[in-house]
Amino acid sequence: MPVVSIPLGEIVDWDSFHDTFARVLGFPDVYGRNMNAWIDCLTYEDDGMTTFPLAAGEVLTLQLEDFKAFRLRCPEICEGLLDGAAFVNWRRLETGERAILALAYH
Repeated sequence: MPVVSIPLGEIVDWDSFHDTFARVLGFPDVYGRNMNAWIDCLTYEDDGMTTFPLAAGEVLTLQLEDFKAFRLRCPEICEGLLDGAAFVNWRRLETGERAILALAYH
């Protein structure tokens, strides 16, 4: 199961949020830099939307570094991250697919 460390300390606004996730996860060049595009990339992660291919049945774990400070510094962005991750899994379950994303707070 791939575990990808997300350096939340780099995030101070929405632009740096999208910069960080696009760089770390290897989103495609057509990434739209908004939460709809973020959700799409992670919903279809197993279709090559990141540089972390998953084997059948695997889950991608995002290890959120320095989460407590991030939550205090960027509460709106933190809420967007958590809601977006939940929506990724809900969307997949609604179409009969398995959940694909896990979050680990570090």
